[in-house]
Amino acid sequence: MNIASDFVLVIVAGLLGGVLARALRLPLLVGYVAAGVLVGPYTAGPTVLQVHDIESLAEIGVALVLFSLGLEMSFRDLQPVRRVALIGGPIQVLLTLAVFAIAAIYLFHLPVKEAIWFGAMISLSSSVVVLKMLSAAGFTTTLASRVMVGLLIVQDLAVVPMLIILPQLGTFQNWGKLASALGIAVGILALIVLLGTRLLPRLLNRVLKWGSRELFLVCVVSIGVGVGYATQSAGLSFALGAFIAGLVLSESEFSHQALSDVTPVRDIFGLLFFVTVGMLLDPTYTLQHPVQTLTAVALILAGKALIVGLIVRAFGYVNLAPWIAGLGLSQVGEFSFVLARMGSASGMLSKSTYDLALTCTVLTMGLSPLMYALALPMGRAWRNWRKTIPVTTPIEQTPDIGAHVILGGYGRSGKAAASVLQAARVPLVAVELDHSVFGDLRAAGITGIWGDITSPDILHAAHLEKARILLLSIPDPNTIALSVERARQLNPELVVIARAVREHHVAELRKLGVDVIIQPEFEGGIEMVRQALVRYRCEEGTTARLTAAVRQEFYGSGV
Repeated sequence: MNIASDFVLVIVAGLLGGVLARALRLPLLVGYVAAGVLVGPYTAGPTVLQVHDIESLAEIGVALVLFSLGLEMSFRDLQPVRRVALIGGPIQVLLTLAVFAIAAIYLFHLPVKEAIWFGAMISLSSSVVVLKMLSAAGFTTTLASRVMVGLLIVQDLAVVPMLIILPQLGTFQNWGKLASALGIAVGILALIVLLGTRLLPRLLNRVLKWGSRELFLVCVVSIGVGVGYATQSAGLSFALGAFIAGLVLSESEFSHQALSDVTPVRDIFGLLFFVTVGMLLDPTYTLQHPVQTLTAVALILAGKALIVGLIVRAFGYVNLAPWIAGLGLSQVGEFSFVLARMGSASGMLSKSTYDLALTCTVLTMGLSPLMYALALPMGRAWRNWRKTIPVTTPIEQTPDIGAHVILGGYGRSGKAAASVLQAARVPLVAVELDHSVFGDLRAAGITGIWGDITSPDILHAAHLEKARILLLSIPDPNTIALSVERARQLNPELVVIARAVREHHVAELRKLGVDVIIQPEFEGGIEMVRQALVRYRCEEGTTARLTAAVRQEFYGSGV
C-alpha cells in the first residue's frame, strides 16, 4: 500500500466518521478523530501504513486552517485584546505549566523533569480545534473569539523557548541561546509583515490581471504554505508563519476572494489533521490505565478552563467571555505532539509519560466541542445564581431621555443604522464594548456608553426603562440572546429588533420574544433580486408580493 492508498483510506474514513457524527448530532471534528482511531495502527481492520507521510500532509492542513483564520481577521481586530494576550498569555502558560507539573508529581508520581515536560505540554491549547469550532459556529469576529485567538498566538510563540529550555533542564546554561532565538523570531515575523504588506498585494494584483482564477488559487495557497515553510526553516512554527501571512493579506482588497478560494482546500487538509490525531491514540493504554487517564483528562479540562477563565476575567472581560474563553481553550494543543516527540527522542520522557500525554491530548481535543457547547448554559446558570453582574469600569450616565432607541454595537451595520437615526432626529443612545470603536462613535457626535450591553447596569445607564426600541446589530448570537433576556426583565414593553447571524438563529430569537429579526445575508439577497425584478420591469405589486412571501417563509410569523 502506498501513500495514495493511505490518502484515500483517510478521506473515506473521515467521510464515514463525519456522516456518523452528524447523524448523532455531534461536531464533525469528533467523527474525524474517531475515524482516525479506527484506521490507526492500534486497532484491527483497514490500517494506514505510511503514518509519517500522512502526518506530513496533515501539517499542511494545520497551516491552511490558520492561514484562513488570518484572512478572516486583521491586525486591527487583535488590537482590543493585545493587553490580555501579551500580559495574560504568558501568565496563563506559566501558571498552567506550574499547576500541572505539581499535579503530575503528586498525583501521577512523575519525576520532576518529566512533570515539567508534562506541564509544558498541557499549557498549550489547540489553535486548529479552536478555530474550527469558532468557524463552524460563526463566531470568528466576536470579542471572546479575539481574546481566544490572542491567547493562542502567545501560546504558539511560547513553543519556541520551550523547545530550547526543556531539553536543557538541569543545566540552565543557554540563556544567551534563548535570547538570541527570541530575537531572531521577532525579527523574522517583522520581516514577514514588512515584505508581505508591500509585495504580496502587488503579486496578487499581477496574477489577477492575467485573468486566471486557477493561478490565483495556486498563488494564495503558495503564500500560506510558503511563508509557513520559511518560518519553520528559521526555527519557528510552520502554522504560525501561515497565520501571520493570512493576517498580512487580510489588510488587502484580495482577502475575501482569497478566503473563498482556499476554504475547500483547507477543509480537505484539515480533515487529514484530525484523522491523524485519532491515529495517534492507543486505546490499549486507556484500557490499561483507565483511572489515571480519566483523572488526568478531567483535571486538564476543568483546570485549564478555570485558569484561562480567571485570567480573562482579571483583565476586565465580563459576562460570557471568561466562560467561552476558558472552556474553549480547555483542550491540549497539537504542539504538545512536537514537545512529546522531542522529549521521547531525547530520552527525557519515559514511554508511560509519553503515552499519558498523547492520550490526554487526543481525548481533550475530541471532547473540546462538547466543552465549548457548555459555555453558554454554564455562563447563564452562573449569572442566575449570582443574580447580579458586577461592572468593573465606571459607567457614564446618559442624559435623562425617554422614548429613545438603544443601539447595541457600532460596527458596520450599527454605524449605518446610527447614521439614519441621526438624520431622522430620533433620540439615540449607542452601547459599544470595543473602546477603539467607541472613540469613533463619540467622534460622530453620538450619545454613547462604553460597556457590555448584557450588563443590567449598562442598560440602566442607557435608560432602558424609558426606551422605545432596542436595536441589536452585534454579530454574536450569545450576546444578543442575553441582551434580550436582560432587556425584557427591565422593560417588558420594549420593541426589540435583532440581527440573526445564521439562519438557525431566527427560530432561537423568535423563542426569546424578539419582535423583528433581520438576517443580513438574506436581506442582501432579497434586495438584489428586487433590483433585478425592477430592471426586468416586473410590476411593483408583483415584486412586493413575491419578496414578502419569501420573507414570510424565511422568518415565519412576526414579519
